[in-house]
Amino acid sequence: MNSNQVKGAVKDAAGKVQRKVGEMTGSSKQQVKGAAKQVEGKVQKAVGDAQEASRDAADANRKRP
Repeated sequence: MNSNQVKGAVKDAAGKVQRKVGEMTGSSKQQVKGAAKQVEGKVQKAVGDAQEASRDAADANRKRP
């Protein structure tokens, strides 16, 4: 697991909380900010996943005879 995966997951979770708080308080501004933070987190996590997959593929190629 790399830092982009971790940071992305944290942003996604924080955005979800912010969005829910916005829903509970009736603040559409907080809902939108939370949703945007969730998207940002999901994208960052996807970048981390791609980096990890690339690293795994490179490692597999090095181990080939």
